[in-house]
Amino acid sequence: MFKNYLKIALRNFGRHKFFTFVNVVGLSIGISSALVIYLIVHFDFSFNQNFENSGRIYRVVSNYTFSGEESYNRGVSGAVPEAVRNNVSGVELTAPFFEISQPNVLIPGKDGVPVKFKLQDNVILADGRYFSMFKYNWLAGSVKTALSAPNQTVLTADQAKKYFPKLSFNEMIGRVITYDTLNAAITGIVEPLKGNNDFAFHDFISYSTASNNKALADELRLKDWGGTTSSSILFVRLAPNTTVANFEKQLNLILKKNNPPKPENKGSTRSFTLQPLSDLHFNNLYYTFASGRVADKSTLYGLLAIAVFLLLLGCINFVNLTTAQATQRAKEIGVRKTMGSSRVQLIIQFLCETFFITLIAVIISVVLAPVILKLFKDFIPDGIKLDLVHQPNLIVFLLLLTVAVSLLSGFYPAALLSGYKPVLVLKNQASSNSSKTRSAWLRKSLTVTQFVIAQFFIMATVLVSKQIHYALTKDMGFKKDAILIINSPWKNRTVSRNQVFMNKLKAIPQVDLISLGKDAPSSNGTNSTEATYKDGKKELKLELYERFGDPNYINVYKIKLLAGRNLQAGDSTSGFLINNAYAKIIGFKNPDEAVGKYIDKFNGDKKMQIVGVVNDFHLESLHSAVKPTCILISNSYYNHGTFHIALKPQTAGGNDWKKAIASMENAWKEIYPEDDFEYRFFDENIARFYDTEQHTSTLLSWATGLSIFISCLGLLGLAIYNTNQRTKEIGVRKVLGATVTQIVTMLSTELVMLIAFAFILVTPLAWYAMNKWMESFADRTSISWWIFVLSGGGMLLTALVTSSFQTIKAALANPTKSLRSE
Repeated sequence: MFKNYLKIALRNFGRHKFFTFVNVVGLSIGISSALVIYLIVHFDFSFNQNFENSGRIYRVVSNYTFSGEESYNRGVSGAVPEAVRNNVSGVELTAPFFEISQPNVLIPGKDGVPVKFKLQDNVILADGRYFSMFKYNWLAGSVKTALSAPNQTVLTADQAKKYFPKLSFNEMIGRVITYDTLNAAITGIVEPLKGNNDFAFHDFISYSTASNNKALADELRLKDWGGTTSSSILFVRLAPNTTVANFEKQLNLILKKNNPPKPENKGSTRSFTLQPLSDLHFNNLYYTFASGRVADKSTLYGLLAIAVFLLLLGCINFVNLTTAQATQRAKEIGVRKTMGSSRVQLIIQFLCETFFITLIAVIISVVLAPVILKLFKDFIPDGIKLDLVHQPNLIVFLLLLTVAVSLLSGFYPAALLSGYKPVLVLKNQASSNSSKTRSAWLRKSLTVTQFVIAQFFIMATVLVSKQIHYALTKDMGFKKDAILIINSPWKNRTVSRNQVFMNKLKAIPQVDLISLGKDAPSSNGTNSTEATYKDGKKELKLELYERFGDPNYINVYKIKLLAGRNLQAGDSTSGFLINNAYAKIIGFKNPDEAVGKYIDKFNGDKKMQIVGVVNDFHLESLHSAVKPTCILISNSYYNHGTFHIALKPQTAGGNDWKKAIASMENAWKEIYPEDDFEYRFFDENIARFYDTEQHTSTLLSWATGLSIFISCLGLLGLAIYNTNQRTKEIGVRKVLGATVTQIVTMLSTELVMLIAFAFILVTPLAWYAMNKWMESFADRTSISWWIFVLSGGGMLLTALVTSSFQTIKAALANPTKSLRSE
């Protein structure tokens, strides 16, 4: 039976090659998009799902409120892990660890010359509790003894082979590795964790090493309840009957006891909460770990919506073209029914035909998916691939998708075609007028749906592009171009080295100005402190953001000085600049009024004078509003490790900056021979603020192009069908004197009305969606009326051009050919 269905299907496909082509292409695009998006979404949603008892594992995180502003930290105070272990009930297991900031690793080499691996990430202090909570497969050593004493280390197999490529795992046991100046003996080798997860750590140094290492002990601060560092991580596994609320209540009572709130910190709060392990990969308030990646759930859901829309467009094409061709198969259906076929048998036959087309589209999609993944590799996470052999879930997805698309596309046409009455069909009356009207209205409704989706994508793409252009070109309060940023190496940074390097930079002819400080005006780095201003009547306390620089800082970045004077060398302990936003907050309408006033408590009890007021500038992307900010000189070498270099304009040849960078690299190698030379342009840093939006724009552009392409394919198919159905009518009208323009207008009127109706429907929906998306920007462009007009006009023009290929051809046809049978 199915062999017979296949023969009939192939015969029908050959008879209607163009319509089969349109259906296959439309479904292939939709299924390819769905397949690639499934790979992306499944990849991210599968993170951290393979751990035993994962539903009871949580990370303890810190929340702060300061002057009404909330902040978040994935770490905890140093004393918290031991307090939880000893004093909080309902905890089955604790697993504290500490992230070490990119140590240089030294491995014993030949002739006593060590092999150096620079700046290794994913190195942590941990103990056996970590390996008890997150199960690893041990290749050498054991979880009970591997990290039981100070100065021990465990490596993953990949990292072990990187350090000792010629040794077996057992031979590695006992070998000594040096992390900066810390020596540790290898006591275990483990396999990397299987499955997708955020735990990419590969060097595990025993937690107890801090007990005999002052530098580590100072970082961990195991008795401290006041400070919080994002490097100090604590995971807990709750007992089966313990609630999150009960744990948080106990821990916060312990915090209050050991670090009671001070009267002067009224309005400020601090608390610990539990973050589920399943939330780790998606929460950008806490992030994963120092080198981890956070996925955005809203982006993933947006991708799913795009996949559904593109699939829907392909299915709409199929339904429209199949129902439009229904009368051409009417006699076949009448004969089959006369010969005894039941309606159920006919429905199965037509569904099988749909299944065959869908199956062809799925095969094409499987072939195209790797190409698409490669095309979008710049913003698709590493590790996503199409592997049917090792991904059984993918086979299940493709089978379900094939069945779902076959039913969605084929059920209504099958029900419509199988419902024809053989008596009417064999009299050339395929269906009643009411049936024809229902089919026509369905096709119009589906066509309107296509245009709604396509126009929505166009409007969204135009607005996102407009906002990105606005963000990249807006004056953020400082100069962005022709500024180079170089960070001196943290581990080898000294005041004298920095000064020597700066003197060498000043000698380079292409360098205009240099400032030595910390973060650029707008960056991902955040420093803030508590500042209190008294105006004689009341005391105003709030969080004041800091930027560290020298007197050249505002000159390099062209930050406008509104009142007072610039910083001077002697201001490091007594004076600073503030921005106009802070001046207004503390009550000064005119910047001149703030100059000379004092901030009574700054960073503790320090008293600082306002020596000048600068124009407002953005500390972060336009997602955040301008914040109260100060610019000051710091005596700490920690805050003076970044060189901000303003370059002179390039000459006609355009090689000046390349020569300058080459000279800088030569100077770097003289001063910091053991460290790699790295630099970045400030305007590129600003552009990276909007990577997510750039990716969104790219995806929307592709979705828009594909939706228009699918819609136009279906439109062309309907145009061909309609003109073929009205061939005699067109011939009669031409004989009676109708011009080509009149006939084209007649054939296009309905299309224009459908697009206009779709425009009316989509405009409020698009405006609402775009307005919601724009709310994430504190400073945003306007949603201009021309976005909607441009989108609607563009869709109308594209549709008319597409259909005109057939309508003009039909209008130019010789009427004697169409009327010959009359």
